Amino acid sequence: MIDFVKIERIEQEKRNSVERIGDFKEIYEVFDKNDTSSQASRCIQCGDPFCHNKCPLHNYIPQWLRAISTLNKDLAFKLSNESNPYPEITGRICPQDRLCEGDCTLNDGHGAITIGAIETFISEYGFKHGLKPEFPGITTKKSVAIIGAGPAGMACATYLLRAGIKVNMYDRQPKAGGLLTYGIPGFKLDKEIVLRRVRWLEEGGMSLHVGCEIGKDISFDDLASSHDAIFLGIGAERSRKAKITNENAKNCFLAIDFLRNTQQKLFKESYEPSMILKDKVVVVIGGGDTAMDCIRTSIRQGAKSVTCAYRRDKYNMPGSKKEFKNASEEGADFIYNVAPKEVIVNANHEVIGIEMQKTMLSFPDASGRANVEIVKGSEFRIDADVIIFALGFSPSRPDFLAENGIALNKKGAIDVDANYETSKSGVYAGGDCKRGSDLVVVAAQEGKEAAKAIIKSLLM
Repeated sequence: MIDFVKIERIEQEKRNSVERIGDFKEIYEVFDKNDTSSQASRCIQCGDPFCHNKCPLHNYIPQWLRAISTLNKDLAFKLSNESNPYPEITGRICPQDRLCEGDCTLNDGHGAITIGAIETFISEYGFKHGLKPEFPGITTKKSVAIIGAGPAGMACATYLLRAGIKVNMYDRQPKAGGLLTYGIPGFKLDKEIVLRRVRWLEEGGMSLHVGCEIGKDISFDDLASSHDAIFLGIGAERSRKAKITNENAKNCFLAIDFLRNTQQKLFKESYEPSMILKDKVVVVIGGGDTAMDCIRTSIRQGAKSVTCAYRRDKYNMPGSKKEFKNASEEGADFIYNVAPKEVIVNANHEVIGIEMQKTMLSFPDASGRANVEIVKGSEFRIDADVIIFALGFSPSRPDFLAENGIALNKKGAIDVDANYETSKSGVYAGGDCKRGSDLVVVAAQEGKEAAKAIIKSLLM
């Protein structure tokens, strides 16, 4: 396992940018078995593997790299699925450059192991050869209600079902998956991959109730009285605003609304036609992965031009490097060191542009990132038909939280103890609703840990 000295790191092949902007299909090709075996053989099998430590799920990365290097698909598949509720998803969407690959010993000089691509191959190769997640069936008399069918909820359901506990999952959307289905675009994650994993959970004993809103279609009290515990995985869908003049003008959109609307149209569900951006001049405010998703979605909708405006410089953008590269390849323009001041509207309160201010970076804040200062008298205008604000998200706050005495912390997220239990006994929470908007893999880890706490409470 020291083939890194003679085998170079290779990247996944991806479709030509001119071709791929014409649809919402995934852009990356899955490795073939030969590339996977040779790339996995580059791993040096560290005694203290930084990749494992940096992964929020603490996946058994060196172990499944060793197994798949000899194409031992059964062992690699079992190891990959043991610690991860949906490795075929995280392999596709995790920012590996900031996590496992970023901390790979070989990243400094030789090129990190292509962990994400190999993780995806292990699952897809296993599925192709008849492997799938294993569940024992419902072997206990206990049941848990999960509110929210997104990343945290799916993870929690996975580990509860492995313990033989009955799961009833509720979500207000027509399809399960939450952010995975309605937030992350199909060119990064094909929706059938998400729905396939949900079907396996149903085969394992989960009952899915979609189009069901708690507090409207069924009461929280009814859930509490008919289950032994409840897990809240309701996410963070309250978009942050820029707090500038005219930000609610016609054709000013929030990222989550725009991305969800696009997927609803692709699903042939009800959607808002005004959010279809063909021939529009679009400006996206923000610099994270959600901003890149909005940019690349706008391009696929046929926007005339798409410009990303970000308040820091290129090197301080918070998103994944590969997503920035993909957006650039697909035709996006970028303006750095600028901040929005006012949306410019016409007499009908429709967007015709946005006034920006130049910025400069100063001393670091408490997190280590450089503070942003406005350059006085630096205002300038960018013409636009549509403004999309991609400025992050705050935890969701449905009415049933306050009605049931479920406490929030100072940041407005659900407050939990060390066991992920809320202020209401028997009610647990994890993922974005508990910590604020974060990575899918972090939500998976918290759903998993909450499931362990629930299992301990109910069965031990």
